[in-house]
Amino acid sequence: MPGAKKSSMTKEAQATGAAAAAQASPQVNRKKAPKAAKVPKAAKVPKAPKPAPAKKVPKIKVIKGVLATAGQLRPGPSKKRLPVELVSGLIGPDHLTRFELARIMGARALQLSFGAPPLIEISAELADAMSIARAELENRAIPISIRRTLPSGEFQNIPVADLL
Repeated sequence: MPGAKKSSMTKEAQATGAAAAAQASPQVNRKKAPKAAKVPKAAKVPKAPKPAPAKKVPKIKVIKGVLATAGQLRPGPSKKRLPVELVSGLIGPDHLTRFELARIMGARALQLSFGAPPLIEISAELADAMSIARAELENRAIPISIRRTLPSGEFQNIPVADLL
C-alpha cells in the first residue's frame, strides 16, 4: 500500500504488548478451588511392649589372643582345635628355606632403616641396611624366631640361630 504508514514497533514489542493485553483482559475466569474437607486424625496406637532382656551368656576368658581352654574344642560350629605348640622334633627342614631367609633379611633391613640399632660392629663395607642385615644373619646376631605351622594347626617356634 503506497500511502500506509509502517508501524515503528518491532515484532518483539508487538508480541509482548499482545501478551500484556491478554493478561489484563477480563475474559479470563479465575475461580478459587473449593477447600478440601478436614480429615479427622487417627487415634493413637499404643506402643508395643519392649522385649524382655536376653539371657546373659558367660564370657569366654581370653589370654593374649588364645582361649583359656587350650587344646580343647572351640565353642561354635567350627569344631577346630586350638593351635598347640610342638615341643619335640622339628617341623620342616633343618636349615632356613630361601623364603624364610628372604623374610628375615627383609624384616631386619626394614627395622634398621627405621632406626633400630645394629647388633654388630659397622665397617666401611656395610653401607646399606640389607648388607648390615646379611652380616647380622651370618654372625648369628639376629634374635628372631621362625614359626613353622602344620595344617593341623600345630606349630613350632624355632630361633634363627638354630637353623644356620
